[in-house]
Amino acid sequence: MKNVKIKDEFIKLGQAMKLGGLVGSGVEAKIAIQGGDVTLNGKTELARGKKLHDGDIVSYNGETIQISQ
Repeated sequence: MKNVKIKDEFIKLGQAMKLGGLVGSGVEAKIAIQGGDVTLNGKTELARGKKLHDGDIVSYNGETIQISQ
């Protein structure tokens, strides 16, 4: 599991996926999220703009990242 460090209170799901290397672009993140292929804390997440906070865990395509401050 890779840690994604954030400086602010939150980061949006699509941005976190790009920063964590789960996807190469925002478009790729949008397609993956809308396709129901992304989980947030073990549950399918369909909102690209979902705010993630310290400790949240995102999984996509066999890879996982954790948000940390």
